[in-house]
Amino acid sequence: MKHFETPMMKQYAFIKKQYADCILFFRLGDFYEMFLEDAEIGSKVLDITLTARNKGKDGAIPMCGVPFHASDAYISKLVKNGYKVAICEQIGTPQESEDLVERDVIRVVTPGTIIDENMLENKSNNYVLTISIDRKKNQLSMSYADISTGDFIIKETPLISNSVDENTYLASKISV
Repeated sequence: MKHFETPMMKQYAFIKKQYADCILFFRLGDFYEMFLEDAEIGSKVLDITLTARNKGKDGAIPMCGVPFHASDAYISKLVKNGYKVAICEQIGTPQESEDLVERDVIRVVTPGTIIDENMLENKSNNYVLTISIDRKKNQLSMSYADISTGDFIIKETPLISNSVDENTYLASKISV
């Protein structure tokens, strides 16, 4: 495929295949770049310009990017819009690498993994909820943590019915 003829794009394709369910923020110097479908999604959700690598040539590759120093706001916006973001950093330096800078995903950001203060909604609680149902004991057990305050609560209650809606008990960003 023409998109993946260069060593850098081959590296991108290899990493993207491992994180196919994520928007891949691929570090190139001072920017995180998105390519192909990720770029099309990113440009729409983030309201940034969609351009192309090899523009005007056969096999042009849709791309867009954001400065790494401002990436938190962009990542947060993608996550709030329902996307998972895989952050792929340059592990090596151009001086250490003869051909290609080594890169690897260092973090996947989802609603349940946001811990950076600047990404959390500071005007609301940020709960993670775990539920366990023991039908033999007719008991519902819940634990939830507010990742913005560190509060942690465990509750047990009789199971009210066979169909439990955990949202009745707590509005959480993610349930486990």
